[in-house]
Amino acid sequence: MTDKNAPQTRDEGGGERQRVVLRGLFINVVLATGQLVVGVFGRSAALVADGFHTLSDLLSDTLVLAAAHFGAQAADEDHPYGHARIETAGTFGLSLVLVGAGVGIALHAAAALSAPGHLARPDFLALAMALAAIGIKEGLFRYMRRAGSRLQSELLHANAWHYRTDVFSSIVVAVGVAGSMMGVRDLDSVAAIGVAILIVRMGAMLGWQAMRELVDTGLEAEKLERIRRVILSIDGVRTLHLLRTRRAGGRAFVDVHILVDGTISVSEGHQISEMVRVALMRHVSNIADVVVHIDSEDDEHAATNARLPLRAEILKRLDHYFAGIEAARAIDSVVLHYLCGRIAVELHLSLDLAPTAADARVLQEQFAQAAARDPQIASVEVCFR
Repeated sequence: MTDKNAPQTRDEGGGERQRVVLRGLFINVVLATGQLVVGVFGRSAALVADGFHTLSDLLSDTLVLAAAHFGAQAADEDHPYGHARIETAGTFGLSLVLVGAGVGIALHAAAALSAPGHLARPDFLALAMALAAIGIKEGLFRYMRRAGSRLQSELLHANAWHYRTDVFSSIVVAVGVAGSMMGVRDLDSVAAIGVAILIVRMGAMLGWQAMRELVDTGLEAEKLERIRRVILSIDGVRTLHLLRTRRAGGRAFVDVHILVDGTISVSEGHQISEMVRVALMRHVSNIADVVVHIDSEDDEHAATNARLPLRAEILKRLDHYFAGIEAARAIDSVVLHYLCGRIAVELHLSLDLAPTAADARVLQEQFAQAAARDPQIASVEVCFR
């Protein structure tokens, strides 16, 4: 049986998302081809610019396809965090292409404006293509938005709103073409420059987001606050610190230190950390994995325990300290608590060794006094069972 709360190494909806995006990509290929061909033969620089803008949608669709494809691949030895950063690197490269294309279109249109005698008047076919583009892009927006809601995909939602911005650029083109046809000859080139600015802006935004991800910029403040609330809602978590996040593709990775009662068992501490991981992946969208570090004290401010010896050394010392105590040979187990830069020792003995409360107090005092000379041992407590 599959654990729904396990880290998502594969994207279960990736195949369906790929089919949705492929349909949009096919429509954009047809639309871009139509815009470029009609723009050239219909003598509309704005329509040609919008055709290149539509081509930028193909790049966006390709990125979404890459997210669905690579996100569906499990992490491997060479890519322990998955393959989503391949998409990020591709995004940055494509952003440079978009900016270059936008600048080129703007320069060409500006050159046409500087030589008004060479401005051509678009024909009715160019206007019809511009109006058709508005309807097609609005239809793509509605289709992608419904698919995003059905598949609960923020990636598809983002792509849908990208299509909606394209609707407005196509409206600008239609106005420019219509104005040129009515005698305002330079309006088509002005519209081309407007569309070029949109292309450059889109490229710059994609590049900026990709660069932020590549340098491990954390999640936004609102999402961090939601993560804090979810963690603190888990029973057993006293507080948290050293919360760190980063993105890879459309997914986020979280690691955090949580403070729990220093006297609980290792297994209980682990269970609390598991509940934190499960809750975050269940209640905060797009979290791919969570690493939880259990702290028995606030190690951001408390004394460090790094210089304290481990169990083998402490048991060796205790054997030496307790050599003169007969009951020491009957110790069942020793529990060590590393707190505030010192060690609290917990000895477990059989109740048969202390049939009365007075006997228990005597043994407690003997063990405590024997270890009192060790500056790294904070206390010794004897527990009978």
